[in-house]
Amino acid sequence: MTQPAELRIRKHTEEMIGYAYVALKQFPKAERHVLSAEIRAACWRLLRLIIICNKRYFKKTTLQELDAELDLLRSLVRMAHELGFLPLKQYEHLARDLDAIGGMTGNWIKAMRARA
Repeated sequence: MTQPAELRIRKHTEEMIGYAYVALKQFPKAERHVLSAEIRAACWRLLRLIIICNKRYFKKTTLQELDAELDLLRSLVRMAHELGFLPLKQYEHLARDLDAIGGMTGNWIKAMRARA
């Protein structure tokens, strides 16, 4: 039995957050409270927006916020890698997760447009 898209995106995001927490533990102490904290906060905002989208009848603006938050998170993770705080393998893993979540978000947006 397949899960609805809303449940898959939530589960995938929760798994990504778990992986991100492990990856962010290795940041230098000075960056744990800056870039690492910002990445963690963006992860939680992303999950929060997914849950809100799933509960709302009118989802358009929340889906747009979700898409923007995802773009911000991608930039933060890329910056962490470019600054040398996130090794290539962990960066690639998080980038794949974010791409998958982005694809699910895009499909969700398309489905909402098709219903309108």
